[in-house]
Amino acid sequence: MKFELKGKDLQSKARAGVMTTDHGKIETPIFMPVGTVGTVKGVHQTELKEQINPDIILGNTYHLYLRPKIDILKQAGGLHKFMNWDRPILTDSGGYQVYSLSGRRKIKEEGVKFKSHIDGSYHFFSPENVMEIQRDIGADIIMAFDECTPYPCDYRYAKRSMHMTHRWLKRCINHLEKTPLTYDFNQTFFPIVQGSTYKDLRKESAEFIASVGAEANAIGGLSVGEPAEEMYEMTDIVCSILPEDKPRYLMGVGTPINILENIALGVDMFDCVMPTRNARNGMLFTAYGSINIKNKKWENDFSPIDEMGITEVDTYYSKAYLRHLFVAKELLGKQIASIHNLGFYLWLVREARKHILEGDFTDWKNKMVKQMDNRL
Repeated sequence: MKFELKGKDLQSKARAGVMTTDHGKIETPIFMPVGTVGTVKGVHQTELKEQINPDIILGNTYHLYLRPKIDILKQAGGLHKFMNWDRPILTDSGGYQVYSLSGRRKIKEEGVKFKSHIDGSYHFFSPENVMEIQRDIGADIIMAFDECTPYPCDYRYAKRSMHMTHRWLKRCINHLEKTPLTYDFNQTFFPIVQGSTYKDLRKESAEFIASVGAEANAIGGLSVGEPAEEMYEMTDIVCSILPEDKPRYLMGVGTPINILENIALGVDMFDCVMPTRNARNGMLFTAYGSINIKNKKWENDFSPIDEMGITEVDTYYSKAYLRHLFVAKELLGKQIASIHNLGFYLWLVREARKHILEGDFTDWKNKMVKQMDNRL
């Protein structure tokens, strides 16, 4: 992978760049729609390309390992061919799922024994076999196996967990060097900074991750319930340490406001289930605030879903019609809302990039944060 910085904001740490992978270019800052099990929920791949048009999407090692299983993906020729997607894909290593399975897993130095949420069967993830699994899934970007600590988290636990994540990282790197590529394209490996919300641990972890010399780096263990100000503080510390000439990926973040504030701190890549999850519950994001489309106030509002017309559905359907679909529990409502929200997130990061390159990002960001903080 190649990363080239194209411009920086003079009033913040925001930057615009281009990542080049074997499946195409990724313009940063970028938001990656979450395609956990080989699908972005409720959205056809054709709609994803034609209306939302992301440079990259995300899959999940834990979920793909359990279903459809790795042998099926190998028979298909990897995840790209299985889901008919010819652009870059990133796979999360499963560390976050390990965190979220708190009652179904046991963490040891060797790795994690966990119980499938599907059928209760037992499985084991180690830094070594997670690297092999990600080779076989065939994503362009693969993540280190780490432990994501909860919030709040006891200092001693956070420190022990961070050091184990660092030891696991060494094992990931050593095994990756011995594990050949499964398919005929390259993969880029991202280590992950941990340390909960403790400044000294975040600093120590960022320094360790930077010393590894990977092609890019990630920040994990945030957006797990901590106040936004603590997230920003940790991100700022970490971004001041991680190399400037390499992409920085803040995992699992977040709201549109979170994304803009973290872009200002020097983050390049984001992913979050929020646009699609909120869409399925009738919550729409717009440049002027959020809309609960199920509210009665939209019952006879025949104006477009979004006057900006970011995606085709925004002007094709009215608010009243979309509300009707939700009230009638029609699946089309969730699909339309998902396309809208994903389109808005991609529009937002692309506008951010444009304003970084034009030199007025900070003023634009401050205006957008104020506007988006409204309930319409």
